[in-house]
Amino acid sequence: MISFPNSNFPAVVGFRWFNICVLVATPLIALYGLTAISRQRETVFFAIAYYVFSMLGITAGYHRLWSHRSYTAERPLQYFLLFGGTSAVQGSCLWWSKSHRSHHRFTDTDLDPYCAKRGFLWTHIGWMIVKTEHHSGRVDVSDLRGDPLLQWQHQHYFALMATWGFILPTIIPVLWSDFWGGLCFSACLRLTVAHHGTFCINSVAHYLGSQPYDDRLSPRDHLLSAIVTMGEGYHNFHHQFPMDYRNAYLWHQYDPTKWFIAVCNMIGLARHLRVFPDNEVRKGALSMKLKSLKKVQDDIEWPIAVRNLPVVSWETFQDQSKKRVLILVSGFIHDVTSFMDDHPGGAQLLRASSGKDMTPAFFGGVYSHSNAAHNLLSMKRVGILLGGVETVSEDAMPSSPKLYITSRTAGE
Repeated sequence: MISFPNSNFPAVVGFRWFNICVLVATPLIALYGLTAISRQRETVFFAIAYYVFSMLGITAGYHRLWSHRSYTAERPLQYFLLFGGTSAVQGSCLWWSKSHRSHHRFTDTDLDPYCAKRGFLWTHIGWMIVKTEHHSGRVDVSDLRGDPLLQWQHQHYFALMATWGFILPTIIPVLWSDFWGGLCFSACLRLTVAHHGTFCINSVAHYLGSQPYDDRLSPRDHLLSAIVTMGEGYHNFHHQFPMDYRNAYLWHQYDPTKWFIAVCNMIGLARHLRVFPDNEVRKGALSMKLKSLKKVQDDIEWPIAVRNLPVVSWETFQDQSKKRVLILVSGFIHDVTSFMDDHPGGAQLLRASSGKDMTPAFFGGVYSHSNAAHNLLSMKRVGILLGGVETVSEDAMPSSPKLYITSRTAGE
């Protein structure tokens, strides 16, 4: 048994040698092909098409159809997606979906089979090549076990995997006399790219990007993750709304898997596409924006709360204004002594205003001050005039002033 110092990392009790062989051999053969074999155009196009076939089998099939039941598929589409997923050589659909459901139910805990807290390498590839003393959390897969098609694939997985994952992509290019190109490119290079592209859903999508819907768990949204995973990179949205057939909620976000499912729905191969209520999605996004703004708000210095300001009589205000520069604006007493040298109107104007009600002047009688000036003035509040302010009706005011608030002294 091998132990690791990281407390989040379980002790290793064995290795998954078949997975290791596949994950080591395919990139080595692909590298050999890239360096030693000429590439035929037909093989390149076929390899790309077969790659899309494999990735859709995982993203639209293993993931969104069977793991999350985000839509229903007619039998022809089920066969297409199941064989595509098989060609990706990532285990049977039953095994893959069980692990993924466990990941969603126990995200970022010890029961999560690819827990992000165990490190990037663990989530990307480690959990597939070692056996540990920890086991994934239990989940209900009775619906999958009751599906005859999935049971058939699970029971005959290795034969199907060899056929769809290696034999077919190798021998089809023989039709144009390119066996080695088929083996190196449409079989091994395709698998290498598909493997690590899919693995990025578990690794990169939990480390890179933003969290616009929830930040309690590790999943994140990022365009790069979406590109390498055929649309699965909007992982923060997906973990919040896993039953939604979309991974990209916004129309401009890159999600070819969503578009594929939508097209299948248009031609009758996919039905009952499930979407989370738009109001709840927007509510989640707004909550995160408000939370972000609250952090900004907490980092900003604000004026002393009105309830904490002392109430000062007119006599005290007059007495103190002889010792420092105090002005009255809208019932609040402000100490502007420190602002004398910075005042755009000059220090003399403020000095001459000490002890006076400058409300009309501040609101346009002398100069109509900006929002920034209002904010800055509020930071200089030191008290509230006893008696406060009174509202004067517009009819009672002269036609020229725009101010409808006037101070009221204690002696009135």
